[in-house]
Amino acid sequence: MTEPARFDRGHTDDLMTFLAASPSPYHAVATAAERLEKAGFRQVAETDAWDGTRGGKYVLRGGAIVAWYVPEGAAPHTPFRIVGAHTDSPNLRVKPLPDTGAHGWRQVAVEIYGGPLLNSWLDRDLGLAGRLTLRDGSTRLVNVDRPLLRVPQLAIHLDRSVTADGLKLDKQRHLQPVWGLGHDVRDGDLIAFLEETAGLPAGEVTGWDLMTHSVEKPAYLGRDRELLAGPRMDNLLSVHAGTAALTAVASGASHPASIPVLAAFDHEENGSQSDTGADGPLLGNVLERSVFARGGSYEDRARAFAGTVCLSSDTGHAVHPNYAERHDPTHHPRVNGGPILKVNVNNRYATDGSGRAEFAAACEQAGVPFQSFVSNNSMPCGTTIGPITAARHGIKTVDIGVAILSMHSARELCGADDPFLLANALTAFLER
Repeated sequence: MTEPARFDRGHTDDLMTFLAASPSPYHAVATAAERLEKAGFRQVAETDAWDGTRGGKYVLRGGAIVAWYVPEGAAPHTPFRIVGAHTDSPNLRVKPLPDTGAHGWRQVAVEIYGGPLLNSWLDRDLGLAGRLTLRDGSTRLVNVDRPLLRVPQLAIHLDRSVTADGLKLDKQRHLQPVWGLGHDVRDGDLIAFLEETAGLPAGEVTGWDLMTHSVEKPAYLGRDRELLAGPRMDNLLSVHAGTAALTAVASGASHPASIPVLAAFDHEENGSQSDTGADGPLLGNVLERSVFARGGSYEDRARAFAGTVCLSSDTGHAVHPNYAERHDPTHHPRVNGGPILKVNVNNRYATDGSGRAEFAAACEQAGVPFQSFVSNNSMPCGTTIGPITAARHGIKTVDIGVAILSMHSARELCGADDPFLLANALTAFLER
C-alpha cells in the first residue's frame, strides 16, 4: 500500500476556479478542454479520419467531452479504464420566446431543467450563461456573470400561511425572474442584449441554449474552513477530479496498462437520452473508433470492451444532521470521510461485489479511505449514468462519488478535503 494521500487544499482551490468558470455544460467542457490542451492533448473532429498514434486526444460535442490517452505500445485489444461523470446541473433555462413581463416589470420566461430545489433559486442574484448559435451554424459561449436576474419571493405579509403550511411554488407562475422595468415587452430584447454582450452584430444569433446561475462565488465555510460551499458540485466536482486524474496519468512517468478515459456527458439530470447523454452513442463510438484506428478488428473491440471498467463518479448524500432519520440507519457517509461507494441491489446503481473490490483496490493504492452508501429502504433511490453505461456498452461499471449536502440546490455543500481524495482515487484507478 502506498503512503496515505495528504490533504491538499490547492486541489480544492482549483476546483473553486473550475466551478466559477463553468456556469453551463458548454463552459464546463471548454474549461476541461483547455486544461487537457495544456497537458498535451489535442482535439480530434468526429468528421475526420482518426489515427492510432500514442498520446492524448479528446472529442467535444455540445456539453459533452470524451478524452483518452493512448500509451506507448497499446494493442488494438487493450482495455479501457473510464471515469464517467456529467456536466449538467438542475437550473432555470430560457424559453424559445424569452421576453415577457407584467405590471411594469420586464421578465425572462424560463423552463425548469431537471429537479432543482426550487426555493434555493428565490431571492438570489442570478447571471445568465450558455451557448449562442449564429447564422453560419457556428457557436459562441456567453456568460453574463453579474447580477442580472432575480426570482423575488412573495413577502410574508401577503401570504401568512407560509409559516404554517410551508412554501408552495407554482412552477409556471412563481419562478419567472425579473430583469428590469418597462410597460412594453419587446420581442428580441434579451437576445439583442446578449449579442451586444458577446460583441456580435445585431440579428446574428438564431438559436440559443441559455441558463441561469448564481453569481455568488464558491467559498470555504466554517470555523476551520473545512467545508466548501458552491454551485454545480453535482456534478462538476467529478468532472474536475476526472480531468485532473487523466492529465496526471498522461503526464506521469508510468505507462498505464489500460487506456485511461474521461467521459463527461450532458443531460444526466433529465434521463441522459440525447446525442450528448450517457444513453447516446458518443462513448461507444469513440471507444470503437480508437480500437479501429489502431488497426483493430471487431474481435479486438469485443476483447477491449470485455476487459474495460468504468467508475461512474457522481455526488451522493452525506448524512444530514437535521434529518438523520431519512438515511439508512447503518450507512451514514460523512463529509471529509473519503469518497463513497454507491450500492443498490435493484440496479439504480451499477455496483456489485466485484466492482466494490475494484474500487477498494484503487483506494488502497492511493491511500484514500472510502465509505459505503445505500438508501433508506422506505425511500426511492436516485440513479446515475452508471447503469446506463453498463447496459448500453456491456462494460463493468461501479458507482462512486463524494458525499454532499443540499444536492440540487443552487448552492451545495461538501467537505473541503473530499475533492482531493476523490481525485487521488481516480488517478490510482486509471493507473491500474
